[in-house]
Amino acid sequence: MTIVAGFDVHRAQITFDALDRETGEVHRGRIPATPDGVRRWTGRFPGAEIHVAVEAGTGWLFVCEALVEAGATPHLAEPAETSALRGSKGRAKTDREDARWLRTLLVEGRLPEAWIPPAHVREWRTRTRLRKTLVDERTTWLARVQATLFHHGVAGVPDKLLSAAGREFLAGLELPDAARERIEVALALIDALDRQLAPIEAELRQLARRQPGCRALMAHYGVGELTAPVILSELGDVTRLSASRKAVRCAGLDVGVHRSDRRSRVGKLTKQGSPQLRWALYEAAQAACRPTSPDRADYLALKRRGLSHPRASMTIARKLARRCFHTLRELGLEALEPVT
Repeated sequence: MTIVAGFDVHRAQITFDALDRETGEVHRGRIPATPDGVRRWTGRFPGAEIHVAVEAGTGWLFVCEALVEAGATPHLAEPAETSALRGSKGRAKTDREDARWLRTLLVEGRLPEAWIPPAHVREWRTRTRLRKTLVDERTTWLARVQATLFHHGVAGVPDKLLSAAGREFLAGLELPDAARERIEVALALIDALDRQLAPIEAELRQLARRQPGCRALMAHYGVGELTAPVILSELGDVTRLSASRKAVRCAGLDVGVHRSDRRSRVGKLTKQGSPQLRWALYEAAQAACRPTSPDRADYLALKRRGLSHPRASMTIARKLARRCFHTLRELGLEALEPVT
């Protein structure tokens, strides 16, 4: 007996739609959104081969782990492509319909599957994403300080406000009490974020120096100890990708195109990929403007065509994504080896 099912996962419940491929019987219902609830559900089909499609949203991890523990096979669905396959026609949008759609795609062999990383890669990915979140929060609070200074007409602001000279400049300003309080709170939060970032960045730098895939990626100009773990953990096992252009798509750096008959219109970046991977590749590509960069000639050629620095860097980032793909593919299984 083979059971093919689709799970629509929410915080309060999981809606399932399961098909017995031998009898054609369909089972529908809801179960608690807990690992125990998933394991009890698989117990309804003793001795059966169970395949379950789960959309790659929040909560997929515990669902897939519980399915594996119960002897079932999880299939992680890529959300954007799964939705695109439904088309844009107006139809009912319910949890039951979502579960049935996932099951239908899995039965027909059309489910756009995402990669399920092993446990150690998930640890790397969680840590790199945490660092990115903290850095973004730090940048936000620094922007609030700069906005407060501009709002009160303060001129001659140093470029590096968080340096010793910058903090001395802030301490000597005459500002209203509310503005002064806002700046002091922002600086205190920035200092707290720096204290949280220090051990995380130290661990990531140590990982980058010891892990084979990270060391190979750092051979590319612009990729450093803090961006290499991001690229590695987000790209993951590149053997699942058939071509280097798929790595560009994983980062959401591909450009959307609308074609009809003999008309073609180039759109914007799709951004249907990992934002962390897109950020890391763009950060590394910005080094192309340096005189020692091997991509400097390409960068200058793009600038002569009228492209701005961000757009030229984005083009270099696509090339870098392809290079990283080939580097990791040449390493094979060694690229994702855990560090002992």
